[in-house]
Amino acid sequence: MKKVLIVFGLLLVIYMVYRVYKYQTLDQGLVQLIKNGAVILDVRTEKEYETGHIKGSVNISLGTIRERYVELNPDKTYITVCSHGLRSVKAENILKERGFKHIYNGGAWSDLEKSIKK
Repeated sequence: MKKVLIVFGLLLVIYMVYRVYKYQTLDQGLVQLIKNGAVILDVRTEKEYETGHIKGSVNISLGTIRERYVELNPDKTYITVCSHGLRSVKAENILKERGFKHIYNGGAWSDLEKSIKK
């Protein structure tokens, strides 16, 4: 039992350090990209998007991105976001495979929203 608690505590500390690092490093360039006209691409489902999203963001779910990417302009800059950052990484990779050059992972939409509002 003691080993389980130690492992759980260690994992919790690692996760918290990761979140702080990610939050601090994410803020810098992305907000400037948005100010320069980057489009926020929210890849959550429509229902998730309806519960809250960054104002002005575009919603194309990860499940439909392989078909709907043609709706996007490959010359524009996009920042992918989702609920925690996993789907946004997948969407970023899919778009890069399809020839998009200016794609950035914004991680969790709520974290990026906080950065924008600073």
